[in-house]
Amino acid sequence: MAGKVYLIGAGPGAADLITVRGARLLAQAEVVLYDALVTPEMLALCAQAELISVGKRSGQRSTAQDAINGLLVDCAFKYRMVVRLKGGDPMLFGRADEELRALEAEGIDVEIVPGITTAVAAAAAAKQPLTKRGVARSVAFFTSSTAPDQPEHPALPHTDTMIQYMGGREAAATAERLLAQGRSADTPVVVVENCSRADERIARLTLTDLARGLDAAQGPVLVMIGEALRLREHQVR
Repeated sequence: MAGKVYLIGAGPGAADLITVRGARLLAQAEVVLYDALVTPEMLALCAQAELISVGKRSGQRSTAQDAINGLLVDCAFKYRMVVRLKGGDPMLFGRADEELRALEAEGIDVEIVPGITTAVAAAAAAKQPLTKRGVARSVAFFTSSTAPDQPEHPALPHTDTMIQYMGGREAAATAERLLAQGRSADTPVVVVENCSRADERIARLTLTDLARGLDAAQGPVLVMIGEALRLREHQVR
């Protein structure tokens, strides 16, 4: 008889930004399959569990998704309580659909525990609301990354505030497209690297700056674009 699998959102990085429910379940887990972006401090919350790294990092050698799906199924038939710990929120760019399909096909019980997605944590870190009355009333989360057998998606969402996940290398192309579409050259841009961690970095740019490219990053990068991100009067940079 299979155990139960929990897909838990670890949040943006800081261990104390995981939900109370997520932390409680981690402390009870028998095995935890965790992402590359999950910190050692977060893993300390499940010191009793067997830990299996199934990290996926852009541009680096990583565990194939089919292999992760197979591991989840195998673990569910070996353990009563299995945790799949994902950075951010499992349901946003977390490949949850593929893992849910694999588990459901085997009749395995699954519960999803949401986490703070990085865009929300980055807005908080920069003290920049993503919406603002009279300025921005829509937000779109997007990524240029696609499955290996799928074509690129150059089209951009039509929205007031744009949030590009995994945007380190692709952000310059995004800026070029926006400028070509007539977006103002001085449109504010906020770039957050290693959101919520001790080595977090926040950079404030314009769309023209972004089109020139970003410096090499040492961690995950999120790019926020739109008038809502313009500095307020008296706001400290």
